[in-house]
Amino acid sequence: MKRFLMSLPVLAGVAVAAVAPVHAQTAKSGSADILVKSTASWNGKPYAPYASGTPELTVLRLTVAPKAALPWHKHPYPNAGYVLEGALTIQDKESGAHKTFHAGEAFTESVDDAHRGVAGDEKTVVLLVYAGIKGQPTSVPLPGQEKEY
Repeated sequence: MKRFLMSLPVLAGVAVAAVAPVHAQTAKSGSADILVKSTASWNGKPYAPYASGTPELTVLRLTVAPKAALPWHKHPYPNAGYVLEGALTIQDKESGAHKTFHAGEAFTESVDDAHRGVAGDEKTVVLLVYAGIKGQPTSVPLPGQEKEY
């Protein structure tokens, strides 16, 4: 079980630069493109081993209105996102660092660091995959902030 949990960050985590997906040929059935794969979040912070428990994967389609900012929040577990439409700028609250991801780009989110996403000039649609623990939240708002979703 512990080995399985420690492998979950690979599913959920990747720091992404502007590079093309890695293309892998599968055995006579098609192909697969690795969109993200990393042991660190978008801002380079390495993922640490996390709590044991029953793994729970959550896939979420999040739609953000044009120019809207999500509330400041933290994630207790690794997750990765893929921008389906528009653009999303992730902002780190403490450092002020930020990075924008456009349609067709994948990213990994910070764990235990306060951050938020801000949509670009168009509606933004993001597919998020969380590698969490059953019964635990995937997103925790900072005090005084609303829930992210």
